[in-house]
Amino acid sequence: MDTQVADTLLGSLIDGRYRIRGRVARGGMATVYTATDERLERTVAVKIIHSAQGPEGRGFVERFTDEAKTIARLTHPNVVAVYDQGTHAGRPYLVMEYVRGRTLRDVLAERRRLNPDEALAITEQMLAAIAAAHRAGLVHRDVKPENVLVAEAPTGGVANLVDSVVKVADFGLARAVEASAHEEQGNQLMATVAYVAPELVTDGHADPRTDVYSAGIVLFEMLTGRVPYDGDRPVEVAWQHVDRDVPVPSTLVPGLPKALDDLVARATRRDPGARPTDAGALLAEVQVAREDLGNPNTRTAVLRRVADEPAVAQPTMVVAAVQPVERPAWARLPEGGSRAGRRRAAPEADDVWSRLAALRTQVLGHPQGRLAVAAAVVVLGLIAAVGGWWVGVGRYTVAPQLVSLSKAEAEAQATRAGFVLRYADPRHDEQVPKDAVLAQDPVSATRIQKGGTITLTLSLGPERFPVPDVVGKEYELAATDLADAQLKVVKGAARYDDSLPAGVVVATDPKAGTEVKPGDKVTVILSKGKAPISVPNLVGKNLTEARGILARLGLVLVEPPTVKESDKPKDEILGQSPADGTGVEKGAQVRLEVSQGPPLVVVPRVIDLPCPQAQQVLQSQGFPVTVQFDPNGIARFQSPGENSQVPPGTPVTLGCL
Repeated sequence: MDTQVADTLLGSLIDGRYRIRGRVARGGMATVYTATDERLERTVAVKIIHSAQGPEGRGFVERFTDEAKTIARLTHPNVVAVYDQGTHAGRPYLVMEYVRGRTLRDVLAERRRLNPDEALAITEQMLAAIAAAHRAGLVHRDVKPENVLVAEAPTGGVANLVDSVVKVADFGLARAVEASAHEEQGNQLMATVAYVAPELVTDGHADPRTDVYSAGIVLFEMLTGRVPYDGDRPVEVAWQHVDRDVPVPSTLVPGLPKALDDLVARATRRDPGARPTDAGALLAEVQVAREDLGNPNTRTAVLRRVADEPAVAQPTMVVAAVQPVERPAWARLPEGGSRAGRRRAAPEADDVWSRLAALRTQVLGHPQGRLAVAAAVVVLGLIAAVGGWWVGVGRYTVAPQLVSLSKAEAEAQATRAGFVLRYADPRHDEQVPKDAVLAQDPVSATRIQKGGTITLTLSLGPERFPVPDVVGKEYELAATDLADAQLKVVKGAARYDDSLPAGVVVATDPKAGTEVKPGDKVTVILSKGKAPISVPNLVGKNLTEARGILARLGLVLVEPPTVKESDKPKDEILGQSPADGTGVEKGAQVRLEVSQGPPLVVVPRVIDLPCPQAQQVLQSQGFPVTVQFDPNGIARFQSPGENSQVPPGTPVTLGCL
């Protein structure tokens, strides 16, 4: 039987002001409640961070407070406003605007995917909110459908997504809790990694282009009904963002316009430098795409392409004209006017000319009117002069010198001067270090419009690559591979090899895998096949015997052989080079290591001892004993004599009388 635990916060009063009325949602980082602000008598949302996300200690609380202050200064109609912050029972909380509606995740769960016009309408408002954050120096870091709220439309309900109000929540909250070591695993983490930018996976770096990537993935999901990657573990999903390009939406939903494919591809490029610089730049591209899709010819073509597509939840309108007049001023989209708006009904041409003629007669027929016209002409002349100066000179400045600066230095200098940077494909250079500016367009000191765009080419540093492994290949194939790698091939002296046939590469200099630069020389050593003579196994043989064996085979012993201490008998072979079985030519040299014999031992004095006792002393030290004359007599002489140094096991003769 399932047991539901009561929420002890329900009905409680926080900070003497906020009465908790109900729980809205619980996520990996926090739980959201509806509450009544009893001071201002309004409904608010209270987000309380889980205790696992808020370590005890002043460090986390101070960091959370700083983030809350930054978010509270962010005012925009598409941003969920933050009213207050504090701590309750040691847990930080935020008091936010209460938005009546659903999350984009709830909408997608119901609809699976959206038609292009709905997806672009939501993306526009979402990017408008994120762009405001970017202008304030704030990066969201966790853009996903769970943080996008679709409020009730001004016309009522949320069925008409084109006319719904979209708000983005949790700005900066991910950074405020990222130090917690107890983040929950599961659906929350899976949702996050589905939208994570490659640079966050590889080096943890986040900037406005990180939010651009996540917004592109959200647009992809709205158009296709799924995220681009999935996997059994979150880490597998995260690394797919690093290793793979996001597929174009039309591969999953045939008939989608190419403009949407291009938009998603631009926003989700793995290289941050190839994406729009921030949410504002992507917003401009979304507005252009939406305006183009609003063209009647384009709309007809799209409708025709999607006629045979699988059905999706209603409504199924593909492209619909936006009706901004129905939206309140606080929720209007950030658009510069559509073609439809510019084509609104105007007075008929004849009516306009007749009104102008009447106005001319009225003005010029009065002295004050003529004076006003003369003043207007002077003002217009000044405006024209100033405008001409601005168009021809005033709006221009000179491009700064960015070549040789690091990428970070160039971006800082361009930002201070108000320029926009774009990046061309980088290239290698032997002199300019990696990530430094190799070239710029326009070049420094060239006239450029204020706030214009400068295209930078970054250096990849000196080009280095490993020598290809060509061992085992025939010379022609090996030479082709090395030449394709921009290396010069030099044929070295061939040598015998027991395993590779003649004409096959046995080695290269430098070896395979060595880092080289284009144009370096690589010496190729070819095999002469198996050598005519195999080196015999000489280990364990006597030096004299080894000399004879080598002489019969026509091999040369390097004299003198190397002598090493060993317990082996003197002149016994301990090692050899080349090893036995190695193929060599006649006259090849063979080096031997021989034993110098075991160390010498001292013969003890046993003279004047009874013969049996003397024999026992010698034998106990490893000397074989031979007794002459009377074995029961007294030892009168010994050979070798006392204190003689002899090899171990040397026989000793005793003379007993």
